[in-house]
Amino acid sequence: MESSEREELGSFLTAVPPVDFCCVYGSTLHPNNQDKSKMVDYILGVSDPMQWHSQNLKMNSHHYASWMVHLGGARLITEVADKVGVGVHFNPFVTWTDRKLKYGVVRMNDLVQDILDWNRFYLSGRLQKPLHLLVDNLDIEDVNSVNKRAALSAALLLLPSKFTQEDLYAKICSLSYMGDLRMLFAEDTNKVNKIVKGQFDLFQSMYKPFLQECETKNLLRFSSAETNLVQDSSLSSSRSLVSSLPASVRSQMSKLLGEKKILSETGRVSREVCIGSREEAAKCMEKVMKRRVMVSSARQAVSGFLAAGAINATVYLSQKMRKAWNSRS
Repeated sequence: MESSEREELGSFLTAVPPVDFCCVYGSTLHPNNQDKSKMVDYILGVSDPMQWHSQNLKMNSHHYASWMVHLGGARLITEVADKVGVGVHFNPFVTWTDRKLKYGVVRMNDLVQDILDWNRFYLSGRLQKPLHLLVDNLDIEDVNSVNKRAALSAALLLLPSKFTQEDLYAKICSLSYMGDLRMLFAEDTNKVNKIVKGQFDLFQSMYKPFLQECETKNLLRFSSAETNLVQDSSLSSSRSLVSSLPASVRSQMSKLLGEKKILSETGRVSREVCIGSREEAAKCMEKVMKRRVMVSSARQAVSGFLAAGAINATVYLSQKMRKAWNSRS
């Protein structure tokens, strides 16, 4: 991203209270994107959302749904995000320097927890795709390595023995849409392919070190063509991939498939998911992830409707549905 574009995107942060983390994601990052009318998506991480919203209401009360401002203010905004949604409050349709933007505010502890454990698999899914960091006071970029490594493992588990890099990035991208209720009626059915094709080079640079790790472990290798890969589909490799998944996912898989205790040479006891076959492991993981995404997407949809207000929510949904129907025609 050019410095002028970075400065333009970062200038919005002067209009809101200080944040510990900020990234921009979505179509804004497409190298060929020249459409300034498209909405820019921000994620803002803060230590105390209630305090942050309280300050932001003094600066930008017009960013919020009027009913939330008048009925409960910062406390209500935070409670709706935490108890109805998945810990993120979004303000859509905000205008800044002639650009439309949407920003989501999340508690830093919740962001880190989701990145490491996929307990909600909401923002962690967004951070598995290309993004541009504007503020990173707590080194979330480094923490996110765990998330990207797990995403690669999950994608490999779902892919056949031979595949292309484009297949891989599409599978990684699709993880956060498995079970997403919006995909039924309010999302472009070609969304994943558009994201990957539009940001292929960014995906490549993002996952290159993790692919090299897998190559070192003999989990995969590049074939003669650099864009083609071949992975080891053996049971031992499948177990290795499952072991790289977040603990909460492995725990759910263990409930479905069972688990066994492993005694290491140092005498440490660890638990391992019982895997009868690669296909069994892949189906089980997919089932766990679909359920998780379905619950989170449903909760966030309700929270988003309340947070945006009836008019904004209706406009936003109608735009989404128009894109979805156009992609089906």
